[in-house]
Order: sequence, then C-alpha cells, then structure tokens
Amino acid sequence: MTQHDHPTEDDRSLVGVPDGFDRLWTPHRMAYVTGERPSDEAGDGCPFCVAPDKGDAEGLIVHRGETCFVVMNLFPYNAGHVLVCPYRHVSLYIDLTDEETLEFTALTKAAIRALQASSNPHGFNLGMNQGAVAGAGVAAHLHQHVIPRWGGDMNFLPIVAQTKALPILLEDARAALAAAWPDAGS
Repeated sequence: MTQHDHPTEDDRSLVGVPDGFDRLWTPHRMAYVTGERPSDEAGDGCPFCVAPDKGDAEGLIVHRGETCFVVMNLFPYNAGHVLVCPYRHVSLYIDLTDEETLEFTALTKAAIRALQASSNPHGFNLGMNQGAVAGAGVAAHLHQHVIPRWGGDMNFLPIVAQTKALPILLEDARAALAAAWPDAGS
C-alpha cells in the first residue's frame, strides 16, 4: 500500500489549492449536452432537415443554395453565429458529393463576407465537429459553424450569471445577414 491509497492529513490540506489550471464552469450547458439528439435518420427530429421546410424568417434561414443552406444557430456563441448545412441528411464531410462540397465552401465564404458587411467582426471561428465525441450537438446532420468574433467579446456573464449577452435578436441578425448576402457571382 502506498501513501496515496488512503488520503493523509497532508493530502487533505491541498484541497482548494490552485493547480495552475483555469476552469470555465458552465453547468447550465448540461441540459444541451445531455438532451435528446436527432437520430441518424432524416426527418422531424433533425432541426437541419426541418428548417428548410419553413419560411426564411420562421426557419431562421439566411440563404438558400442549390444543395446547401445557411441558418442562424439557435444556441449562438456570438451574435451572427451561423451554420452552413447541406440539405441532404449526411453526418460526415466526406459524405458530401463534389457538388455539395463546392457549394458548402462557397456558402462558408459568402457567410464570412455577409458578416463582415453587416457587423464588421475582428475575426472568425470556423469549424465542424464530426461525431458526438467531437462535440457535435447534432452529429447526424453535417453543419459548419461560422462564428464572428470581436476583441473582448467574451466576458464574465456566462460564468457568473449563466447568461450570454447577445446585442441583436436572432431574427434581426438573420435579416441583416440576408440583406448583406453577396451576389451569387462573388
């Protein structure tokens, strides 16, 4: 038996002593993390299959392409956070056809241009989480995040007050992005 098999008085004295790691505690996100997820099948359980069947304002659609579309994120990290999605219910980037891949990329670039024109961010986070283990909230339907960033856009509110300050309503952000959407030839 080693000294670490049973806590000693010295071990207990270390409780609460900083270990050099900063931690961001967000327990309010557990409802999202552990909530029900759409199945691998397309249909009513998938928000990215349902959104295109609605009107643009109701479905929060920013732009519709031939094989892909852009939609506002219902759980945005920042104002203007959009998702680029194929209409087809596929889970992995490698499952896209060549035509879908081209439009997926073109719409990502167009989303950045529209965000630059509508809200002048200082930078962007782009990303796809492939599979639930990689952090995909809706792993069954591929989507790419386009998140505008500004210097100082993260603050204490999400940690202390479990609140994210978003200076614009989703509907207003969608309308501004749709109005700023670049021409198809851009």
